[in-house]
Amino acid sequence: MSELATLPALRAVVSNDVLGQTRSAPHNIEAEQALLGALLVNNVAYEKVGEILQPDHFYDPVHGRIYGAVATLINRGQIADPKTMRGLFENDPALAAVGGSDYLVDLAANVVTIFNVEDYARLIHDLHIRRQLINLGTDVVNEAYQQGLDKPGKEQIETAEARLFELARTGEVDRGFVKLEKALAISIKLAEEAHKRDSHITGVTTGLRDMDRKMGGLQRSDLIILAGRPSMGKTALATNMAFNAAHAWHKSGGKEGSGVAFFSLEMSAEQLATRLLGDFSSVPSDKIRRGEIKTEDFSKFVEASHILSRVPLYIDDTPALSVAGLRTRARRLKRMVPHLGVIVIDYLQLLHGTGNKNGDNRVQEVSEITRGLKALAKELDVPVLALSQLSRAVEMREDKKPQLSDLRESGSIEQDADVVMFVYREEYYHARAEPTRRDNEDEGKFNDRAARWMQRGEDIRNIAEVVIAKQRHGPIGTVPLHFDGQFTRFSNLDRQYEETPS
Repeated sequence: MSELATLPALRAVVSNDVLGQTRSAPHNIEAEQALLGALLVNNVAYEKVGEILQPDHFYDPVHGRIYGAVATLINRGQIADPKTMRGLFENDPALAAVGGSDYLVDLAANVVTIFNVEDYARLIHDLHIRRQLINLGTDVVNEAYQQGLDKPGKEQIETAEARLFELARTGEVDRGFVKLEKALAISIKLAEEAHKRDSHITGVTTGLRDMDRKMGGLQRSDLIILAGRPSMGKTALATNMAFNAAHAWHKSGGKEGSGVAFFSLEMSAEQLATRLLGDFSSVPSDKIRRGEIKTEDFSKFVEASHILSRVPLYIDDTPALSVAGLRTRARRLKRMVPHLGVIVIDYLQLLHGTGNKNGDNRVQEVSEITRGLKALAKELDVPVLALSQLSRAVEMREDKKPQLSDLRESGSIEQDADVVMFVYREEYYHARAEPTRRDNEDEGKFNDRAARWMQRGEDIRNIAEVVIAKQRHGPIGTVPLHFDGQFTRFSNLDRQYEETPS
């Protein structure tokens, strides 16, 4: 059988039941007529259905056109009834088949009640979804039969999931107006929950005390940008924060922290796992990779792996993800893991948008990506922590501390983000600025400069700063942290000093 013959036959199979009898698509003409009649009698009823129904939700195309005309007139502030609409449909061939403009009069005349108009709308919408599901299922089957290199099977699955999710959102009613009294009650409840927690924060803990105090934890629906130059420790800090949040959830039995989704577009899942294993077992990860480990280290690995394997940290290391693909995977994980509370992306510039992939307008593409990540944060009601590169302008300045203007490729990163943080380690730059003796410089002056350089190196040794340059709902400022490069580990500064032997 040829492919052209197979596809129509397959579509026919989908539309038949097990007995081989053709089934009509789900619909209810009477409900559509009752709703339209109610709207024609009382335009105020449109306020209850306007956010639920669209013209293409109707099974009968004529009913969809009538609904569209009613909506247009009402939105213009005009009256929509059989008299005002007669001229619109006087010579309409489609309406002529059901009786012409007199059909509008019949719809209004046969109305029994307008009180059930919202129920009719939801029924019509539900039947529309069912018809779309049938079409979607048929398309999925047909596309699966079409073998080609342009669209592999995994990409077809992602496309089908995206279409299914968009279908699920069709007709969703926005929150609309919320009375201040209700919003206050929610705010007080969040404060009460934070008070009961040991950490006293309203968001998801980062495991870093001073950061939690400054930010109140990672707040729901926030887009948080963590930026820095290469070798500053962006990935290390994000990994530490992600693990701390997941570990807190495990230790507290779900009272603190949350599950974490970590999209690693640069490093593999195994590399991240090696970092965490090295951090938690206090064995340098570079030695683990080279196999330079002692026999007694394996007992540390076993103990660490028991703890690491229990934390709800999920890693996706698929490279070159689109923002749409990332959103699909995050939604899927959220359905599977209800306690998912943080999404981490390493890093933003490795994502690509849905438009031009040739880089002709990278600024516009990055803008699309940041808007998509902010929308994802609001949609799933979780903080999204996205890492970002900084431009080389930092290296050209004498003061290497990052600024908002250093964000690479797009001002939309700063605009769309709720929080912008920079990782900065003066020690990194200081070590590369070892003084040398200048021409004709007195030896005593050189020794003095060298001594001051060495003293400054001691003062900043193992110290990192997280510069909070923007925070929509809180103060900006600098949070000092301890950084242990041997284990790529960030921790509370004073606690680390207390635990480190002199």
